[in-house]
Amino acid sequence: MNFITLLAGAGGAATSSTGAAGGNQWTFFIMIGVMVVMMFFMNRSQKKKQKEEQEKRESVQIGDEITTIGGIMGRVVTVKDDTLIIETGADRNKMKIAKWAISANNTADEKAAAERQAAKEAAEAEKQKKMEEAAENSKAKRKKTKKKDDTFDQ
Repeated sequence: MNFITLLAGAGGAATSSTGAAGGNQWTFFIMIGVMVVMMFFMNRSQKKKQKEEQEKRESVQIGDEITTIGGIMGRVVTVKDDTLIIETGADRNKMKIAKWAISANNTADEKAAAERQAAKEAAEAEKQKKMEEAAENSKAKRKKTKKKDDTFDQ
């Protein structure tokens, strides 16, 4: 009861000074607005991440190397609606797991890494080619300028 009385007394004191009360209300609304916007962006990024994980799980194919959330690594043998059968180890033990238990698709990750590396190498080769062309153009310009200077000297 004392806490409620204290709050009521604080509210009465805040309303008696009109300038402070208006400022406090706007500050409160601004803080609420900022929190709503922040939660919207956090929720959006979380949904995007969940969607990417779901797409990754749905794209698992027979023959892919996967890692489960428990750390078990194996090769996919059979794919069903919401389950997989994987082979693990040299003795080819088979395990049935749920699709939601897939942590990483190692085959897809390796392919993506190889594609990124190939794109990086292609960009580097293109950059090198442009630098060589620029160097050749620079040499050609210097030769033309040197010929012009020679004609002026005579």
